[in-house]
Amino acid sequence: MGDLTEPDLISDLPQSIIESILTRLPIRDAVRTSILSSKWRYKWASITQLVFDEKCAAVYNDQEVDEKSLVEFITRALFLHEGPIHKFQLSASYLQSCPDIDQWLLFLSRADIKELILELGEGDWYRVPACLFRCKRLTRLELFRCELDPPPGFKGFQCLKNLTLHQVSVYADVIENLISSCSLLENLSLSYFDSLSLNINAPNLKYLFLEGEFRDINLENTPLLAAMSVAMYMNDDFVENYEQSSSCNFDKFLGGVPRLESLNGHIYFTKYLSIGYDLGKLAITYNHLKVIELYQVSFEDMREIYVVLRLITSSPNLEELQMSGSSNALVAMEAPDLDLWEIEAHSKCTFKKLKHVKMTEMSNVPHEMEFIKFLLCRSPVLERMSIAPCVYVMDGRLNMLIELVRFRRASARAEILFIQD
Repeated sequence: MGDLTEPDLISDLPQSIIESILTRLPIRDAVRTSILSSKWRYKWASITQLVFDEKCAAVYNDQEVDEKSLVEFITRALFLHEGPIHKFQLSASYLQSCPDIDQWLLFLSRADIKELILELGEGDWYRVPACLFRCKRLTRLELFRCELDPPPGFKGFQCLKNLTLHQVSVYADVIENLISSCSLLENLSLSYFDSLSLNINAPNLKYLFLEGEFRDINLENTPLLAAMSVAMYMNDDFVENYEQSSSCNFDKFLGGVPRLESLNGHIYFTKYLSIGYDLGKLAITYNHLKVIELYQVSFEDMREIYVVLRLITSSPNLEELQMSGSSNALVAMEAPDLDLWEIEAHSKCTFKKLKHVKMTEMSNVPHEMEFIKFLLCRSPVLERMSIAPCVYVMDGRLNMLIELVRFRRASARAEILFIQD
């Protein structure tokens, strides 16, 4: 009688395919494959990507016990691991004071680590040990709620392409030196910083994300920057004190990014750009800029209006524009400087590629309506403009709609959507 045992096709797969399968499993399940058979006992131990979180080990609903269980699981996994570790990710909210993290990083610094992600929360911030800066092959570094202080003589991560610092305690000059010394850096994300002034020198930078209270940001050397997303936090006192000593923010931030393709400006971004703004013509044309998103633009602040106008009129290939107004103005009123739009009406500016416009939180103030009119009569290929009034504007909605349908449109195909809710 022939052997009726079915062949074990999975166990005989090439190690690279098995590793690809195991990498897609949660690390706890990958380790559990060791009980399948003697062939599988240590197959998980050579995977190059290790991702740990609070669900890796048994949960007892007791933080002290849960922490001990997680630490033991990670320590044992690293102890049994064989070969290089290209990615190590730890997401845990209660391990800041854990001395074992230092030992794990020391082990990783000797294991050819390329991607390191530490997402830590609650309690005291974790102070990154000096051994981290010996990880010479790092291509990605993401730190959350950590203290960062490179040792003297640190020359940067020569292979680093992605850097994320979220709620990291670090001096401005340390960040500046870290950025400038990572010559291959392409993606930079800085979030939840307070009163930080920063010069960014990154000749290969392509993507920039900023969120926080930045006193001064100077894109000193970022000629390849293609996309940025920025959220500025500031109060009135901050703005008033800043205006007294600031040079032109627009020039420092957008004056040296000729290859910009996408710009996303969140809260207070246009206000930040308007500080120290020079009304003269821009010395740069954004030939690659196709998408602009600007949120909470005040159409009662002439400087912010000039910032928006100069930005879009310097973007000849703009295809998509999204904006939201500031809800400070709740009723239509007389506005100064309306002759601005008479001047713009005689300009030769045409948005030859603008197809989609979305305007939200509109308050029906005069400058808002003039801006919409300006876009409609200057956009010959416009396909759709959607307009949503602010929720606080109730009585003026009908008048707003009547005025909108009267505006001349350069595009015969332009569709105006008035969104009530």
